[in-house]
Amino acid sequence: MATTSETDLEGPALEAWRSYLQSHASILRVLDADLAAEHGLTTRDYEALLYLAQAPDRRLPMSVLAEQTMLTRSGITRLVDGLVASGLIERRACRSDARISYASLTDAGYQKLRKAGSSHVASIRRLFLCQYTREEVEQLADLLARLPGATGQGRCAVD
Repeated sequence: MATTSETDLEGPALEAWRSYLQSHASILRVLDADLAAEHGLTTRDYEALLYLAQAPDRRLPMSVLAEQTMLTRSGITRLVDGLVASGLIERRACRSDARISYASLTDAGYQKLRKAGSSHVASIRRLFLCQYTREEVEQLADLLARLPGATGQGRCAVD
């Protein structure tokens, strides 16, 4: 039979979980608002552009982009449709396999990402990093790296 501590969240465990959920949602809302106001992008748009900018030849199969952004097939299709309409990415067919299509970053998309990068990183610093000392950030990075889906890889902007 399970004990109360195995079935309930209370005390510091509950506070940690609530703080994580609430701060994540709050920070993403502000990051979205900042990117939309300054650059006409959402954080999802920015994330997709960043993954493409960091990929070889600035392109990825749609399935890989969906996996990296943690979106469903329909979700990535909607995201890519909007970015294509904005001229920030292009769809490209695979020459050897008609089942595969690529999302490819355009020069305009790369320039948009570069412009948005500095303000986006400044927002991340203001909303997240400035709350902690350098040592606390290092400790937090180690702790959060243990969570499912955490890769600890990549950058938040392009040079």
